[in-house]
Amino acid sequence: MLSEAQVMQEFEAAEAILRGHFILSSGLHSDTYLQCARVLMNPRRAEKLCAALADKLQKQLGGQTIDLVVAPAMGGVVVGYEMGRQLGVETIFCERENGQFTLRRGFTIAPGAKILLVEDVVTTGKSSLETVECIRSFGGVVIAEASLIDRSNGKHGLPFPLVSLLTLDVKTYQPDAIPEHLRDVPAVKPGSRFLKK
Repeated sequence: MLSEAQVMQEFEAAEAILRGHFILSSGLHSDTYLQCARVLMNPRRAEKLCAALADKLQKQLGGQTIDLVVAPAMGGVVVGYEMGRQLGVETIFCERENGQFTLRRGFTIAPGAKILLVEDVVTTGKSSLETVECIRSFGGVVIAEASLIDRSNGKHGLPFPLVSLLTLDVKTYQPDAIPEHLRDVPAVKPGSRFLKK
C-alpha cells in the first residue's frame, strides 16, 4: 500500500502537478492542474499506482463482485484499462457523441452488471455522473468509483463510494470570482472535455 506522500512523490516525479491558471473541464478556474496522463505514460508507474488503488478498493468493497470496469474517455481510458488488468475484469469506455456519453465500438453492458467506474481525477463529479447515466441506460449498476486523485473537496455528490489514492484540497474559482493572483495570468484549458463558450 502506498502512502499519500508516496503517491504525491510519483506525481511530482512525473511532473504531473502543474501550476498556472487553468480552466477545468467543469468551467471552474484553478491555479493547480493534475495532468494524470504524465503519470500514466510510464507503464511501471501506472501499474504501481493502480495496484495500490485496486488493493485499497478491494479492502473497502469487502470482496464485492465487480463484473466490468467502465471509464469515460479520454481521461479515464488508461487508468480504467490498468484497473481492469489489476482486478482481472474486462474494461470498456464510454465516449461523447453529440455531447453525451454513450457506448460505441461494439461495447455492451449486461443488464444488472455490477460496474466499477474509474477516472483519473474527480473534481466536481460531473463526468462521473454523466458516465453513470450512460451505464444506467444500458442496465448496469455502479457499485463504486475508483480514481487516482480526489480533488472534489467532498463535494462530488456521488451516490456510491469513491475510493482514491490521494485526496487534495485544491481551490477552484467561478469565472466571475477569479482571485487577483490569477487575473493577469493567461488561462489554458488542459482537459479533454469540450467546453461551451
